Amino acid sequence: MRRRLARIFGLLVLWSVATGVALAVEDARPASPQEVEVFVRRQEGYHTFRIPALAVSMRGTILAFAEGRKTSSDDSGDIDLVLRRSHDGGQTWGPLQVIADAGPHTYGNPCPVVDRVTGRIWLPFCWNDGQNSVQENKRGTGRGEREVYLTYSDDDGATWASPKNITSSVKREEWTWYATGPGCGIQLEDGRLVIPCNHRIQGKPDDNSLSHVIYSDDHGQTWQIGGAVPEEKTNEAQVVELTDGRLLLNMRSHHGRNRRAISTSPDRGATWSPVTFDETLLDPACQASIVRLAPGKHGRARLVFANPASRQRENLTVRVSYDDGQTWPVAKVIYPGGSAYSSLAPLPNNQIGCLYEKDHYQRLVFVTIDLDWLEQPQPE
Repeated sequence: MRRRLARIFGLLVLWSVATGVALAVEDARPASPQEVEVFVRRQEGYHTFRIPALAVSMRGTILAFAEGRKTSSDDSGDIDLVLRRSHDGGQTWGPLQVIADAGPHTYGNPCPVVDRVTGRIWLPFCWNDGQNSVQENKRGTGRGEREVYLTYSDDDGATWASPKNITSSVKREEWTWYATGPGCGIQLEDGRLVIPCNHRIQGKPDDNSLSHVIYSDDHGQTWQIGGAVPEEKTNEAQVVELTDGRLLLNMRSHHGRNRRAISTSPDRGATWSPVTFDETLLDPACQASIVRLAPGKHGRARLVFANPASRQRENLTVRVSYDDGQTWPVAKVIYPGGSAYSSLAPLPNNQIGCLYEKDHYQRLVFVTIDLDWLEQPQPE
């Protein structure tokens, strides 16, 4: 009897241990993406919120920028630059802040960059007369020109300096349309701040847009024009620094191929290579987002890319590359429905933040993506 009881007790112990291990394994599974609404259409006195841009301060505050479009969803009109901030990793968000309000005119295309040396958050953006149509802005035939402005914050985005007009430093006379980003800029390993931009040239066809960069080598005090991609039909771009020091522009393309356009620079943005196309990155001619992650707990650098991977604006997908964008072996769908512009930012604890346009511009949502979840193999 004693032997039988001991055997039963032993089996119970083994069952308990096995169950505990199973539960521990289940609890250790990477968390699936967590989503929070940040800007919602027809709230806070705005008709529509569009054009997301993310930045994370040196103290860990997450800043979510957007265009607050007062009276319609149009790209021109009464548009303010607005901001919400999160101090808990994106779980909750503070009240809406208006960073720049030009009255009935347009402030748009936010493209923030954080200076890791000074901690200052720089925000380049653009202005145009609110009565201009989009075509007038592109052709330079409206009231006034597209202008470039700059503001900054030294207190994690709580307050912002008065916007400064830097158009004369970063825009050539023959350029009509001009846009910063949208999305975010980067700081190179050597300290240079780089902002991806695009422009159009006076008298050229409507599809003549070109991607270019502007940069600062004195921590944002002065800005200069860098090189432009040597091929038209590219515009909204994001930039990353590759592991060998080259810069890569990942661009919206209007070549009719539904693929992302790519160009690289060996000289910190002064010149750019001929355009190629990434056949993996299906795209409906839309803005997208790309960031570089430093080697983490798995010991390797990554590029992380997000866009609506479709021939129309839907199916927001996040991808990972381990070879500077040569291949993209990891891909996970974040949202299969209507989705458009996005902005990525590295977060602590092996996570990535993504602010994106959801449900055909009904809302901008912030999703927290666990890198372990992203890289976990898909179930068979």
